[in-house]
Order: sequence, then structure tokens, then C-alpha cells
Amino acid sequence: MIEYRTPTEIEQMRPAGRFVADVLDALRDAADVGVNLLELDELAHRMITDRGAVSCYIDYHPSFGASPFGKVLCTSVNDAVLHGLPHDYTLVDGDVLSVDFAASVDGWVSDSALTVAVGTPRNEDLELIATTERALLAGIEAAQPGNKIGDISFAIARVATQAGYKINTDFGGHGVGRTMHGDPHVPNDGRRGRGLPLRPGLVIAIEPWFCESTDKIYTDPDGWTLRSRDGSRGAHSEHTIAVTPDGPLVLTAR
Repeated sequence: MIEYRTPTEIEQMRPAGRFVADVLDALRDAADVGVNLLELDELAHRMITDRGAVSCYIDYHPSFGASPFGKVLCTSVNDAVLHGLPHDYTLVDGDVLSVDFAASVDGWVSDSALTVAVGTPRNEDLELIATTERALLAGIEAAQPGNKIGDISFAIARVATQAGYKINTDFGGHGVGRTMHGDPHVPNDGRRGRGLPLRPGLVIAIEPWFCESTDKIYTDPDGWTLRSRDGSRGAHSEHTIAVTPDGPLVLTAR
């Protein structure tokens, strides 16, 4: 079911967006050579506790997950492109790390993600990361009242294909509100002028993610982490936005 939020409710969602943005800022600063993924998860967990927020991940158990997630972050390294389950891995020079985080504050959820190059970056990694960020901005710009979901999807896909990346549509953006994942689905490829009309009050997460040389993925033996089929690296960018009469409002702006 698609829900539309009142202007008052959108204002009530701002603290969750601010908190999620602050956590991702802290994680970006902390991600460095020699830092363990479990340390990053612990940092986010402490911030959740200190804020009195609620993790959207610990008890999360959708049909595609092998078990309840059990951590508060998704940490995807190199060929791990989505849903990376934090584990005992220490970041090394040249790694690419995607961090996805969602939390509830006062009953409202926000969801956001970013990708960083750890230590000395490869030019190919920087271009991949920059492309997801450009695609995110293009998708947000297309989230205008009167447009349709397909306009967001088309804008994302145009950035990706112009940069030479293939697009997987199995996982993409989604509705956000009292829970982390809701309707509508916001794929990263689509046709202009098609799909759900964008009305003020719609709150969605827009999240382009691309792999360097494939659109095929598989599930790691941990039952959660999604990896590129050919071992190429991935990147992921995401914001929660609200459609307003004046255009898109980025609730997780950093």
C-alpha cells in the first residue's frame, strides 16, 4: 500500500533523516585502513543507543534473507555490492566500502547509503562512486510533483549507461515511512512518463547501485551479502526524499 504523508508528518521525519546523515558522516570519517567492519557496526550501534533510536536492521528478516540480519549496518566491500553483513574483516589500502544505514527516530524511518574509497583509490573506483552519486542527484531532480516513478528510473539509468555501466533492477529504491521498506518500488531503470504519479507527500528512498562490469549478482554463503557475478567492484548511493509541492526534499542530506 502506498502512503502519502502530510506536511506535518514530513516535518516529523526530519530528525530521523538528520540522525541517519550524522551516522553516515561519522562512519565515512572512521572508515580507514586497519579499521574492522565490526568496529564500524559498533560505532553505529553506540550512536543509535545514545540517540534513543531504533535499528531497522537487527531483526530484519525478509524473504531473501537467510536469517534475521543481526547487525545495524550493511557494509559491502569491493565485489560485495549490497546487504553486506558486517564480519571480522579489516579494511586494507585500496578497498571500496559501501555503507547502508537505516534507523527509526520517534517512529519515523530514514534510509541512506554512501560509498568510500579506503586509502589509495583506483581511478576506476572513483569514477564508479562518482557515477552512483551523479545518478542519485539525477533521480532526485526527477522527483518532481507531476512526474512519474519512471522519470526517476530513466534519469538514473541515463547516467549509468552513459558511463558504460549495466543496470540490475532486482533491487532498487522503495517507499519509506513507519517502516524501512514499503511501496512503491523505485527501479534504477525505466521509461519516462510511466508508473506511479509523483504526488506531494510521497516519501521514497532513491538508491542507484552499479557494478563495474556486470549486472549479475549472487548471494554470499552468509545468506545476505550480494556480490557481483564476475568479481568486479560495486558502489551504492542513497537518500530518503519527500516529494513536496516545491519539489524534492532530501531528508538525509549530508
